[in-house]
Amino acid sequence: MELTCLSKGDGFHYPPCHMLNLCGFRILIDCPLDLSAIKIFSPVPYDVGFEASEYPSSDVSLDAQDPVQKKQKLERQLTPADLVCAEPWYKTVKALHLWEASLIDVVLISNPMGLLGLPFLTQNPGFCAKIYMTEATAKIGQFMMEDLVSMHKEFRCFYGPGDSSYPGWIKDLDSEEVPALLKKVVFGESGDDLGSWMRLYSLDDIESCMKKVQVVKFAEEVCYNGTLIIKALSSGLDIGACNWLINGPNGSLSYLSNSILVSLHARNFDINGLKGTDVMVYSDFSCLQSAEVTENGCISPNTDNNYLSTISSDNKDEDLAASLLNTEDSLEEMEKLAFVCSCAAESADAGGSTLITITRVGIVLQLLELMSDYIESSSLKVPIFVISSVAEELLAYTKTIPEWLCDQRQEELILGEPSFDHLKFNKDKKIHLFPAIHSPNLITSWQEPCIVFAPHCSLRLGPSVQLLQRWRGDPKSLLVLEDGISSGLALLPFRPVAMKVLQCSFLSGIRLQKLPTLLSVLQPKIVLVPDAVSQRIDLSGMKINSILSFSENETLHVPRIADNTSVEITTDLASKLSWRKLRQRENFGIARLKGGLLMEDGKHRLVTGLEQEESSGKARPLRYWGTVAQEPLLGALLKMGIKGSIEHSTSENGLENSIIHIANPSSGLIETSEMCTAIVAEDKNVASQILQGIDEVLDGI
Repeated sequence: MELTCLSKGDGFHYPPCHMLNLCGFRILIDCPLDLSAIKIFSPVPYDVGFEASEYPSSDVSLDAQDPVQKKQKLERQLTPADLVCAEPWYKTVKALHLWEASLIDVVLISNPMGLLGLPFLTQNPGFCAKIYMTEATAKIGQFMMEDLVSMHKEFRCFYGPGDSSYPGWIKDLDSEEVPALLKKVVFGESGDDLGSWMRLYSLDDIESCMKKVQVVKFAEEVCYNGTLIIKALSSGLDIGACNWLINGPNGSLSYLSNSILVSLHARNFDINGLKGTDVMVYSDFSCLQSAEVTENGCISPNTDNNYLSTISSDNKDEDLAASLLNTEDSLEEMEKLAFVCSCAAESADAGGSTLITITRVGIVLQLLELMSDYIESSSLKVPIFVISSVAEELLAYTKTIPEWLCDQRQEELILGEPSFDHLKFNKDKKIHLFPAIHSPNLITSWQEPCIVFAPHCSLRLGPSVQLLQRWRGDPKSLLVLEDGISSGLALLPFRPVAMKVLQCSFLSGIRLQKLPTLLSVLQPKIVLVPDAVSQRIDLSGMKINSILSFSENETLHVPRIADNTSVEITTDLASKLSWRKLRQRENFGIARLKGGLLMEDGKHRLVTGLEQEESSGKARPLRYWGTVAQEPLLGALLKMGIKGSIEHSTSENGLENSIIHIANPSSGLIETSEMCTAIVAEDKNVASQILQGIDEVLDGI
């Protein structure tokens, strides 16, 4: 097999992308968009009916606190005028465009963020691959794409129809006056990212793409082309997010995307389903962005090393698995969510509003739950608004997929309780859902201070742009961003910003310290890890046959993952075969059968027609192997009344030949060599007897 890392991605919002060549099939795993790149564009000037901000503005530069921005100041400070004033294009995986779409056989989508770039691929006329994803990923991903198209309409309405073949704004960026940061985003570090920019797809493109999708349920097995058995297992990252297990005739392979071992909302990481595979592809790059990795590339000495110590202990597999599934990380995540709620409450107490631009479905659901509980239990009466074109449909859908929720929330559903507490508040109309910021009902229901959940996290499109313009000068208001969003570049068009900014870092993958313990529990034979991961943690002491490292835009060749291939045969067919024990090999039998070897459900199967009777012992062997020994053959012929003598000779090539001359009952000869055996006789009966003699000294069927 071969693995090519097309993109290592960048955290939750931009998952990795890989191309896998397995059993002769090309498998694309995830097709994301780099949504962080649209920050180079300027938001649309707007008027949503709100009056301009009356709050005093103070020139608070977040860039001055950003070390990356300090470095950029040595060149030239980025200003709002440097941003591109045009309809945004979207950056796809650059390396994916180098592959012929018609040669892709299978596409596997691990989570909704890995789906956002798929309509660009399915637009290709030659694309004919089979697409698999979980039902929840398909539905949530479709909501996200439709919401993206809805928000993007503002640009098309403002700038009008543009050239779909080549954006004019690219020419303006190819000059020395343009800041290096913008050039790097547009052209890439090597200057060849230009072909990855695409104009956004339409709703029709989304519909056409989703028609090609085959959805799978949790742990459901699907068979591709009779060869590969594919199964989706929960990764714990979010609702519907999964890892992949692929079984084929040459062995089994597991693909681990960004995962969370214990989740507070989604189904936990499925450990048992991934145990004992021949190959494991570990593609979780998220640990490289976490705080536990220091600047010199090593694991911080302050981190907990209990997971490393358990490897050398005598604990059983169950104990190791239990150590992975502890609630330490989930409790830490809950503390972060509670802190966001407390900050929002403080702002409301001071008369300020809170804008939350986080778009992770699971985080939004938990924040709505905690804030609803907090408001209900306190004297604070602040309305909660959720503004999105798909808000009502998305929240309604999350009530219909209990199999992708964690055990605790499944139990609540069984008891007749809502899976998330905010659902009962939504029933009482305490959480207000609106499709757009200019909805008439929103204008009449609007009240400040308030708490608003609104996309988009890039702060370039959607309701968040209008609300940020309204509150940016209010030091009592709060903006909540997710870590990974460059606050300096994201807030550039809104300067000066006086409102408080809270940037939250939520868990997006398995912590690096837990990787050795995870490998000890899963026990794969071969592990493929990113080279950046292998450089930060020593895996050489693991009891694994082979650990291979892969790099971005390089193809890794993996040795054959299974030494032997088994063949299935039915009991009824096996009972009809006449087995012959070989002389040259003990405890080894062989039979002859006229039939076919088929591939079905990922396994070789032996089938036959109506001619099994040819396998009986009465049929003359059709195939022989081994070297004819002259003395035993001459003895066998003598028993049948055939006399002869042996003559040895050497050919011109130096090969030894032997000839048995037959004198009685008629003349003939048998010439044997390392390559073949030839029989020459005047009488057909004598030739037949000689063949019977060879049958006695050679194995054959």
